[in-house]
Amino acid sequence: MTPEEGQFALRTAREVIEKWVRKEKKASIKEYPESFGDNHGVFVSIHTYPKKELRGCIGYPEPVMPLIDALVSVAISATRDPRFPRLKRTELPKIIIEVSILTNPVEINVENPSEYTDNIVIGKDGLIVRKGPISGLLLPQVAKEWGWTPEDFLMQTCAKAGLPPDEWKTGACKIYKFRSNIFSEEKPPY
Repeated sequence: MTPEEGQFALRTAREVIEKWVRKEKKASIKEYPESFGDNHGVFVSIHTYPKKELRGCIGYPEPVMPLIDALVSVAISATRDPRFPRLKRTELPKIIIEVSILTNPVEINVENPSEYTDNIVIGKDGLIVRKGPISGLLLPQVAKEWGWTPEDFLMQTCAKAGLPPDEWKTGACKIYKFRSNIFSEEKPPY
């Protein structure tokens, strides 16, 4: 993604969030860069400003629909992330938006689970842990922000899935990694 496409993604996410929270007509994006017609995974994160505390984060890890449709869908969903109260109109001037556009997840194939840690680059790779129908995902920036090692990152992703933190060591999980283009507002636009 180019910086211009990233800025478009941020403007679009902000417009969708603001219209949704203000209960206005749902944003309809008719013109967009050609690349936004391709299927991509995407996450929209909402943070408070200036503390940058997480206020909502929802996404599609898999490329299940065109990026423009996925972006609109997850921007709305991030306003009502079940971990937080619904975003209020009064909060709009005090939030910043982050959009992460993902590459397709790739399974990390190893002969021994202890080799997973050698295949993860902190700050570049995001992780998905799957065991049957259960899965958990953490974006690349999370491990970097918390100063985690690859082992910490695996444990935290298992915990996110509701699995025991050491479940990745059993060989009963599938571990996937992905990269993302991250675009973030530095401050609210007004």
